Amino acid sequence: MEQKIAHLTFIQGVINRMGQNSFLLKGWSVTIVAALFALAAQGANKQFVLVAYFPAFMFWLLDAFFLHQEKLFRKLYEKVASGEIPSDKFTLNTVLIKTQVEPYFAVVFSKTLLPFYGCIIGVLLFVMFGIFF
Repeated sequence: MEQKIAHLTFIQGVINRMGQNSFLLKGWSVTIVAALFALAAQGANKQFVLVAYFPAFMFWLLDAFFLHQEKLFRKLYEKVASGEIPSDKFTLNTVLIKTQVEPYFAVVFSKTLLPFYGCIIGVLLFVMFGIFF
């Protein structure tokens, strides 16, 4: 039983790190896009609005990666807790349960990421059309 608790603790640590990474990415994405907005509005160069698309999409894809990894480890946690995956080897290999979790590209458009990054992209579009047209 001690092995199982230790194994579950390892998995929970990974889940916590993935959640923290996702949270930090959301903060950085807002910060960088806002900084590029400020540069564009300041009159430095209106092209900064166009440059803001790149970090917005990159942070979206990276955030989806962390959310997908978190889902994989949550499923691994369930399987170890139920005894379907033995705790004796302390495995953190998620290949065993990869087919039981939605694929990466489904996570990109999940109900948690699409509204957040969709709003950022929407604001970028609104500002871009406001500046250029």
